[in-house]
Amino acid sequence: MRLTVDSLHAGYGAVEALHGVSLRVEPGEIVALLGANGAGKSTTLRAISGLVRPASGSIRLGETALDLLPPHRIVSLGVVQVPEGRRLFGTLTVRENLDMGAFTRRDTAGIAEARRTVHRLFPVLAGRERQLAGTLSGGEQQMLAIGRALMAGPRLLLLDEPSLGLSPLLVREIFRTLRQVNEAGVTLLLVEQNARAALALADRAYVLATGSVVLEGPAADLRSDPAVRKAYLGG
Repeated sequence: MRLTVDSLHAGYGAVEALHGVSLRVEPGEIVALLGANGAGKSTTLRAISGLVRPASGSIRLGETALDLLPPHRIVSLGVVQVPEGRRLFGTLTVRENLDMGAFTRRDTAGIAEARRTVHRLFPVLAGRERQLAGTLSGGEQQMLAIGRALMAGPRLLLLDEPSLGLSPLLVREIFRTLRQVNEAGVTLLLVEQNARAALALADRAYVLATGSVVLEGPAADLRSDPAVRKAYLGG
């Protein structure tokens, strides 16, 4: 289903972080949200996930108004977020973290298939199911955070800075896996400061500045846009 965000205003207390953000994500797409720190990228994802309540505007998945629903209901509709910083349960095992990702599901066969998919995408996790999540490397923790989200059976996966703190080699590996996830039928909305990697992966992109969309278009066009190259791609 199409995700439509229309004239979204949201923030924290008296501080408004989003000033009328509008965007759309079509089924099967990979869409990137780019911008500097404080541009409103993470707040946009948090609003879609139900973690930040809009002051005005609307968020719809197909014909369903997400802005009226609690976060667990949004997850049950197939909109699942991989948060910035991974937010794993460090004192639980890899398997227990994956189990937490399926907390809204009751289909035992579907959960088992999701686990097999995670193990296929991230073979290192299959051999570490009894290891505490907090003892994994940074790259392995990011794999687990994505795997946990996949256990929910997402139709739309929201990713907040998946390359944060990772080496270039691991970034390429994570982004290759995200391409596989998308090719398997999951739509992706990606917040990423690594604009070069994000634009290489995405179909389309939006650029946010101080809480507003200032540029949008096909990723290939933005890669060649002089303003984008100067601001985000190193000239």
